[in-house]
Amino acid sequence: MFFDPTYFLFALPPLLLGLWAQFKVKSAFKRYSQVPTQSGINGAQAALRLLQRGGLGNVEVEQTEGMLSDHYDPRSKTLRLSPDVYSLPSIASVGVAAHEAGHALQDKAGYSPLQLRSFMVPAVSIGSNLGPILFMVGLFMHGTLGSSLAWAGIILFAGVALFALVTLPVEFDASRRAKELLVSQGIVSQREMEGVNAVLDAAALTYVAAAAQAISQLLYYITVMNRRND
Repeated sequence: MFFDPTYFLFALPPLLLGLWAQFKVKSAFKRYSQVPTQSGINGAQAALRLLQRGGLGNVEVEQTEGMLSDHYDPRSKTLRLSPDVYSLPSIASVGVAAHEAGHALQDKAGYSPLQLRSFMVPAVSIGSNLGPILFMVGLFMHGTLGSSLAWAGIILFAGVALFALVTLPVEFDASRRAKELLVSQGIVSQREMEGVNAVLDAAALTYVAAAAQAISQLLYYITVMNRRND
C-alpha cells in the first residue's frame, strides 16, 4: 500500500496542478499588490462599499491575521480580511476583498451552492479525518469487517470530494459578482480589471486543484478496494 506505484498515477498530476496554482496565486497577488488603485480605495473600503450597495450594512468587516486568510463567515456575518488586503489600496487587495463580499451577497440571496456547502461543513470535517483512517484500518484487516470498514472510510471521504466540487460554483460565482461590482461601483476601471482578473482567476485555479486532488484520492481508494476484491 505505502509503496504502491499506482498511487503516484493518481496523486502526482493533481499535486503538480496544486503547486502550480499556489505559485500562480502568490505571484499574481504579489505583483498586483504593488499596483495602486486609481481610486485610492483599499480592500476594507471596497468591501464596505459593496456590502452597503448590496444592503448588507449588518456585515462587519474586520482584519484577521495571516497571508491570504481572507474569508466570509456566514454564521457571524463577518467578512475577515488579511492585513495586506484590508489596508493596501492595491488592485490585488480590492479584488480579493470584493470576492469575499461576493460571498456575503450570495448568503443574502440564499445562493443554494453556498447553503449546501455550509450545511456540509460538519460532515466534511469528520470525513476528511476519519475517512482515510477507516480506509487504512479496514484495508489491513481480513474478512468482511475489514472490507466494511474500508468502504465506510471511502464513503466518508466521498463527502470531502463532493464538498470540493460544490465549492467550485461558489467560488466562481463570487468572483463573477466581484468583477461586475468593482467596475459598476467605480472602484476600478476597465483597464485595471486586467489585474483583478489575474488575481481572482489564479485563486480559482487553487479550488480546481483541490477538487482534483480530492477526486483523485477517492478514485485511488476505490481502485485499491476493487483490486483487493479481485
